[in-house]
Amino acid sequence: MPPRPAPPAPGLPRSLADDLRARSDDDVVALLLARPELATPVPLDVTALAARASTRVSAARAMDRLRVPELQVLEVLAAVWTQEGAVPAERVASACGSEPADVDPLLERLTALALVWGPRAAITPLRAAVEVLGPAPAGLGPPLVDALGARSPSRVADLVEDLGLPPAGDPVTGLRAVAELVGDRERLGSVLGGAPDGVRQLLERLAAGPPLGAVETADRQVRAADASTPVEWALARGLLAPAGASAVVLPREVALALRGGRVRERLSLTPPGLDVTERDPARVDAQGAGAGAEVVRLVHELLRAFEAAPPAVLRAGGLGVRELKRLAVRLDVTEGQAALLVELSRVAGLLADDGEADPSWAPTPGYDDWSAGDTGQRWAHLAQAWLATSRVSALVGTRDERGGARTALSDGLDRTAAPDVRAAVLGELSALAPGTSATLASLTERVEWLLPRRGAASGGRLVAWGAAEAEQLGVTALGALTSAGRALVGGSGGGSGTDDERRSAAAAAVEAGIPPPVTEVLLQADLTAVAPGPLVPDLAEAMALMADVDSRGGATVYRFSPASLRRAMDAGRTADDVLAFLAGRSATPVPQSLEYLVADAARRHGRVRVGAAGAYLRSDDAASLAEVLADPRAGSLRLRSLAPTVAVAQADPGQVLIALRSMGLAPAVEGDDAELVLHAPERRRSPEQPPPRPVTGQPPRVTEEAARALVSALRRAGSGTAVGSAREDRGSREDGGSREDGGSEATAQEPQGPSPVEALAVLREAAAARRPVRLTVTDHAGRRRTSRVQPLRVEAGSVVVVDVASGAVSRVSVHRVVAVAPSRPS
Repeated sequence: MPPRPAPPAPGLPRSLADDLRARSDDDVVALLLARPELATPVPLDVTALAARASTRVSAARAMDRLRVPELQVLEVLAAVWTQEGAVPAERVASACGSEPADVDPLLERLTALALVWGPRAAITPLRAAVEVLGPAPAGLGPPLVDALGARSPSRVADLVEDLGLPPAGDPVTGLRAVAELVGDRERLGSVLGGAPDGVRQLLERLAAGPPLGAVETADRQVRAADASTPVEWALARGLLAPAGASAVVLPREVALALRGGRVRERLSLTPPGLDVTERDPARVDAQGAGAGAEVVRLVHELLRAFEAAPPAVLRAGGLGVRELKRLAVRLDVTEGQAALLVELSRVAGLLADDGEADPSWAPTPGYDDWSAGDTGQRWAHLAQAWLATSRVSALVGTRDERGGARTALSDGLDRTAAPDVRAAVLGELSALAPGTSATLASLTERVEWLLPRRGAASGGRLVAWGAAEAEQLGVTALGALTSAGRALVGGSGGGSGTDDERRSAAAAAVEAGIPPPVTEVLLQADLTAVAPGPLVPDLAEAMALMADVDSRGGATVYRFSPASLRRAMDAGRTADDVLAFLAGRSATPVPQSLEYLVADAARRHGRVRVGAAGAYLRSDDAASLAEVLADPRAGSLRLRSLAPTVAVAQADPGQVLIALRSMGLAPAVEGDDAELVLHAPERRRSPEQPPPRPVTGQPPRVTEEAARALVSALRRAGSGTAVGSAREDRGSREDGGSREDGGSEATAQEPQGPSPVEALAVLREAAAARRPVRLTVTDHAGRRRTSRVQPLRVEAGSVVVVDVASGAVSRVSVHRVVAVAPSRPS
């Protein structure tokens, strides 16, 4: 526990609220810009602002923005403060093992974030920040009073006697005397002077951290005269404390004394170096542009597949494992790459749940606009969505906390740190010269130095995953940032500006790195067509309808077959349409072999027609129908001849079509009017809906204009206003403070009264500092009562207080608190 605070010196702030009141408007504006959660909802006054900044959630968010040296200074300050109270800046520097000139800028940064407060002569860490750091900051154990606080009074008296200290009147006083002894380097040295072999080595090993050690029956009672081992000798003198039945812990005072008063040997002031390699920037850009164009093509193919046959949404949400495997095979990519493409389509707003009773994943209307753009524009849209998303596709296939497999597009793939880690990786690469790459190991170390609470939390996996995704997307190539990636993140040489400006610059960089789309193919006698580059959209769509991709590489090879031509004719193309289109879009004449194939496909198409009965078959060629009836592969259809040119089947038309096509025929569907039913492929779309928002845990950004307006409102509220008091003033009346009306409802821009979290923060601070407060509460009848109380302890949802005037002790539910403020002497 922190030491009992002494009364503040005249003129010094007593709390964070007092410190914030003394800051300039520019300093408070900077705080709101750095910690936007403090401005939402609008705090009522400076006390409410300080209370919100003092919550654990808000403190943890601010600490997530710290670099390693800043976090180390905060740990040092927390460790020293629990022993000594408010700490001078010089003491912080010595405890860090560094010069004041190195530590002062770090303290200024912590002060600007309101994680510490007070002047240089008496710096105090935010209590919530100390709690977030945990019980062992910088590898130190708990204070001795906490470590031995559970001992009985008789055992504390024995410890005091064994150390040769004068008897204490109570256990707390006795433990403080022991802590004072073992925390003094000279006095501790005198105690250790008579220690048996192994004691000092044991204590120094625990002082280096971690402070815990395993030992059997650690909680046994040991007197100095009975100690027979180094552990027992240290336990009998309070140099070690039991931490359960099978572990001991080194008290913080002992560790600090053994460390020579320093919490750390030194600060990690310099970031780890990057292991870099110089590469040809033109080669990097060319390879990155090729990867980017390939991603655009794959996303387009994925969405075309989903518009033709939308896969079902799993009952628990997401895309089925089998569907992902089929997609990977169709796109000729790994399942991990397919997961990234699916997730990318979703976060870019191109894919969504269609919202039907039996929901499916289908392209959104935004897909049509996206597909109409050029390759660079489409890539920039995808890359910008990837940069901002909190979803991590590499988690697909891993197990969640309950042992279930995570699927693509399902919940559970968000990681709040992912956008920050991604931005840090690309930011470090953008600071290097164009074409310069860095190894993954050195990047991981650098990001963990920049974001120790975020980058290191995943064991470096987020860095590795982000780097791999950037390479697949073409944001990086050969480990170096491409020109398009540099423009996207606004790094050195890439400029800055708005999102639209960066996206336009990135699109232009991709377009500059890929060949222009071609408008013609090369037809060959082996029934193939060669596309010597990316095709213009209309030609690419037509070729996908009439032929199948045979191979990809520097050029794409399409192959014509009876099945692919039947697909085109099912969509309404005639033989003349197909041949005319190919003749007009080929740089070479249409080969005779292809003309024969198209003519044969047209002749066979619709020779056998399928209509609804169960299903019936009709053909103008009796020989063709007889051939079907005699084929053993048609046995499952249970066909029966009604006439030489008509047969019926005991199966639905869809099954009949599949069976006949597997026999090498080209059947067509016949309508009620005996005409062929020809239709273009169905284009399924989901309703218009926004893409999923990143799950970062961060509130909306605050503009400088809004922050300055809020600071002006806080100044007008007055330095002595209580949390919630303005709300109280609006509703109170002269009849003892009861509210006659229902109270006006606060608008979205109106300051709000204290939330339970804010009220708890103020009360917890007052209880820890042993300071009275003015507390306004409502009773069961809705009447208000204000009294001066001393909070004793804060528990979940309630606070135990003692009335300063009457001495009565009571328990108050936090939801009944209307206002709370530090009590000032009358």
